[in-house]
Amino acid sequence: MVRATSVNPIDVRRRAGYGKKLFSLLGAARLPLVLGNDFAGIVTTVGVGVSRFREGDAVFGAMPPSSAGTHASHVVVRAEHAVPQPGDMRTIPVNALATLPYNFTTVLRALADAGLREENVRGRDVLIHGASGRLGLLAVRTLASWGAYVTAISSAAGAAACRSAGAVCAIDRHEQPLREITRKFAATLNFANWDDESALLRLLTNDAIGHATTVHPMLANLDKHGLLHGGINIMREKRSMRARAPKGARYAWTVYAPDQQALAYLSERAAIYTASATCTGFLLTNAALAHRHVEQRRPGCVVLLPT
Repeated sequence: MVRATSVNPIDVRRRAGYGKKLFSLLGAARLPLVLGNDFAGIVTTVGVGVSRFREGDAVFGAMPPSSAGTHASHVVVRAEHAVPQPGDMRTIPVNALATLPYNFTTVLRALADAGLREENVRGRDVLIHGASGRLGLLAVRTLASWGAYVTAISSAAGAAACRSAGAVCAIDRHEQPLREITRKFAATLNFANWDDESALLRLLTNDAIGHATTVHPMLANLDKHGLLHGGINIMREKRSMRARAPKGARYAWTVYAPDQQALAYLSERAAIYTASATCTGFLLTNAALAHRHVEQRRPGCVVLLPT
């Protein structure tokens, strides 16, 4: 039984047809299409062979893209896509918890794609473009907890949130162009704009660890050119950008994929990531209003409440 489920920008874009070529191939675009990846709720039934959970357990997690997603009162998920909710839910609202799994898993995947680990990033400079967004703030908080010196690129309005999350420096993207930033970073992460990809790669030092982006044109290429020609364009663009990274640095386009270890890591630290979360809740019957909230880029996370 779903108690809360989030509406992410990818849900709004999928509703408009974004990624349909690939999602159709994965069987995740059939009609009627139920969107949603995140969930927090109560186990009502367990399948044969499932021993990790029992009826009545409070769980949360994220499932892969599907045509039977989590924007529903009940959802069927694989056991490995869920973990127990943190013990003290008095300090962690279920609404805030439901906004984390998809985004947090994506962030940890981006860090890993860029080659970043707690042991190799401590004391080193990392730049995050789009740091005041959902992914960006999770990345700032994670890297700061690992001991990295985080420089956050955001809007002026988002600077305070970035510093609160642990950034040592917050730069207003409208006041200081990327080309004017000192080249000193062991890693860069792009959660903001594909057009800035090349400029971010120029900020890496010669001994840089790597770079990852979540705003790459992979799905757009497939939608526009089809699986074959789109795939060729993807390889071409990716190869071109990789050539601009310093020799030995990793370069990656990050895509979401379920990760039980990331969920377990999140469960242990959920209080840290939900402490400053701002959520706006809508009844499931008012999903259209929730989508409009996300489309208009209003502040805060959006959750659907089946009851």
